[in-house]
Amino acid sequence: NYKVSVLGASGGIGQPMSLLLKQTPGVKHLALYDIAHTPGVAADLSHIDTAAKVTGHTGPDEIGECLTGCDVVVIPAGVPRKPGKFNTQDDINKPLKFCRIVSFLTSSVISNSKFVFLMLLHIQTSTKFYNKLNEFHEYLFRIPYKIFTLVCFCFVCELKISLLINSKLHHKIVSPGMTRDDLFTTNASIVAELSKACAKYCPKAFICIISNPVNSTVPICCEMFKKAGVNDLGKVFGVSTLDIVRSNAFVAEAKGLDVSSVNVPVIGGHAGITIIPVISQCQPSVTFDQAALEAITTRIQDAGTEVVKAKAGAGSATLSMAYAGARFAASALDALSGKEGVVECAFVPSDRSDTKYFSTQLVLGPNGIESNLGTGKLSAYEESLVAACIPELQASIKKGEEFAKNY
Repeated sequence: NYKVSVLGASGGIGQPMSLLLKQTPGVKHLALYDIAHTPGVAADLSHIDTAAKVTGHTGPDEIGECLTGCDVVVIPAGVPRKPGKFNTQDDINKPLKFCRIVSFLTSSVISNSKFVFLMLLHIQTSTKFYNKLNEFHEYLFRIPYKIFTLVCFCFVCELKISLLINSKLHHKIVSPGMTRDDLFTTNASIVAELSKACAKYCPKAFICIISNPVNSTVPICCEMFKKAGVNDLGKVFGVSTLDIVRSNAFVAEAKGLDVSSVNVPVIGGHAGITIIPVISQCQPSVTFDQAALEAITTRIQDAGTEVVKAKAGAGSATLSMAYAGARFAASALDALSGKEGVVECAFVPSDRSDTKYFSTQLVLGPNGIESNLGTGKLSAYEESLVAACIPELQASIKKGEEFAKNY
């Protein structure tokens, strides 16, 4: 019987995650907040025949009502990661259309010239005029024959261009799109404002941050809590569950395992090379040769981009993130209810590495983090990945802390 709030409930992640939370046992009240469209989302979800009451709250004037009494707050709010620009079929067809127009116009010139000369020949009024016109006709028609040859050449070129364009340009990225770090300028302000509200209205709630870049937004949230006089940060989490979900799926696929039985811890952070799947600790145990290990690690780190490419510019990873966020929220509810052995990876304040924040396996309880299990024993390859990610993590954390300090 818990109250759960979703801040950013009208967005691409917020809506499907709210749908999953509406079906989650233990949710008594699902409070949805966004700057627009929240009443409609709430009305839609309220028609589902599960126990949770749903309320919609719009704008800063209603955020207090949304957050008061909350046990778990999930924050997917902010600007989504915008994909790169891809060539569409229309982009590909533009040069082909030009070729066709040129070919058509050239053919028309030939046809019309022939028609005009034939008409003139039939309406000739004198032999002298006829002879002169016929000489001119024979001379001039040498040019259309050459043009006709050129037209044939153009058609051949068009076919070659068509094959080339379709093979080289189809669904190729024109611009690479946004990285998580590109989201910082906009999302930092959003997370800071929402964190301030959480510190005021529900300082003891589990705060689950999804808004990217998580490596910076979690430090922002923690600094805003400190500013508000809330120094217990044991319930502030950067949700990196999507990295675990992906690792489980990819490893199970590669090894032909039942994915429900696979668990791969993921440590570090939640962006690019800071995402470190600890495959040496996978349950059940699996092995990869070095090339395959590096390939699957890179795939996990770049999985967000894989989705962006697969959607061909139509969006980013929203559905899988919604699932991962709902899963972490469900684990938080289990921990609040006193269930033992609730373990999730999350990006939190930590002394387990050379950075102030680090993602590791955590044992969760009613008061938040009961214990930090650390990184465990790592392979030499995994240790090299940790060493490589530290500078980037430190820079992202510092960026978030400095933003909050000046906010």
